[in-house]
Amino acid sequence: MLDLISAGSDLTLVVTPDRVVERVLAAPLSGLASLVTGWEGRELQSIFAEESWAKLSTRLAGPDTGSALELNHAGPVQYEFPVRYVLRRFPGTETLLMLGRDLRPLAEVQQQLVQAHRAIGRDHEAQRELETRYRVLMEENSFPLMIVSETTGRIVDLNSSAARLLGAQRNDLLNSPVAQEFDGRRRGELIETLARNATSEAGEYVDLNVRRTAQRVKVSAKMFRASRDRLLLCRIGLSESAQSQENDRSLMMQNLFEKGTDAIVFVDGNGLIKAANEAFLHLTDSHSTSVVIDRVFSDFLSRGAVDLKVLLDNVKRVGHLRHYRTRLNTDYMGEVSVELSATLFQDNGKQIIGIVARDSVVTDRVILPVSGAEHEGLRNVMRLVGYSTLKEIVDETTEIIEKMCIEAALEMSGNNRAAAAELLSLSRQSLYVKLRKFGILNKEASDQA
Repeated sequence: MLDLISAGSDLTLVVTPDRVVERVLAAPLSGLASLVTGWEGRELQSIFAEESWAKLSTRLAGPDTGSALELNHAGPVQYEFPVRYVLRRFPGTETLLMLGRDLRPLAEVQQQLVQAHRAIGRDHEAQRELETRYRVLMEENSFPLMIVSETTGRIVDLNSSAARLLGAQRNDLLNSPVAQEFDGRRRGELIETLARNATSEAGEYVDLNVRRTAQRVKVSAKMFRASRDRLLLCRIGLSESAQSQENDRSLMMQNLFEKGTDAIVFVDGNGLIKAANEAFLHLTDSHSTSVVIDRVFSDFLSRGAVDLKVLLDNVKRVGHLRHYRTRLNTDYMGEVSVELSATLFQDNGKQIIGIVARDSVVTDRVILPVSGAEHEGLRNVMRLVGYSTLKEIVDETTEIIEKMCIEAALEMSGNNRAAAAELLSLSRQSLYVKLRKFGILNKEASDQA
């Protein structure tokens, strides 16, 4: 009868009431016979791993539940394998019958799943690394590159240089038909021409007109396969005539920068000087560009950080600034009155501000709240704003001039009251008191309404 019962399990143990293994039966096809040799006559505890014996002891001490119990066998030869046991007692005795199912195949499958999951994780990380390398190579390549699907005729990918040349944002160009970005070309005709040139050994170019910018460009293509699709790697460059015009324009701009009579300086978004021409060095009495580059532009402004903050805030808000009157410090403790114009632009994704400074002795065009010859005396007073305290100005003028000075400071600072207070050497609280006194706050509220 025991043989009949054990035929339905991989491993059968008969345990005496003293917890000694009396008999061991292993199914021939289970491959367990060599692992259970010598178990008969041994204590039950000795054939189980420590944590498994703790689980089994708890079960044996309690009532029969009939549920299966997964245990790990361990022995002196350092083998360990899992078995799921069902525990039964012989009727009327304390002899224990343990019917086990070998879990090694399941454990192997689980181990394979874990290894497969780890492999997928490694592949995912490798794919992310490759994608990062690919994106860096695309973006760091200054040459405009674009990938087009030969099947759909749509743009699969492109770098920032290509997007700028085509005159649109990268996200707007992705998955759009490439033919619509060029004038006078149907999709089938353009793709066929590019594919033909891609397979040609001559490496010919296709001359095209960019629809958005009207630039004349030349496009070369190389074909490759990916994701069961044939793709065209297109290199976009300016045509020879456009390159000539671009080179001429660059040369003219370089000559204007180097030989122009107006002082020109380029600063980054924080006000650090990145380039300055000879006229700026002459205006500030600087002996070379080495003493100018990477200095804060506020070092050359007589009102220092106040002037720089007003200038940067306004140019970043509007994109440009004209007729900003101030004074520049020279390297020999002197000052020169200047009129500044500034323009904001992007260079490789960074904010750059180009500033042109003109000597205001030649052109005096301060924009004042009033005009006319009868107000020439008031104009002279207005020139003191920012260079003398408000108290000194008020001592020489009337309340009308005080109001005009406040209005001028607000205009110069782009209605930034904190900057206006600094220009007038006032506290914010004092400025607010005077704004209420002259009704400027009420005027601003009515204008906004």
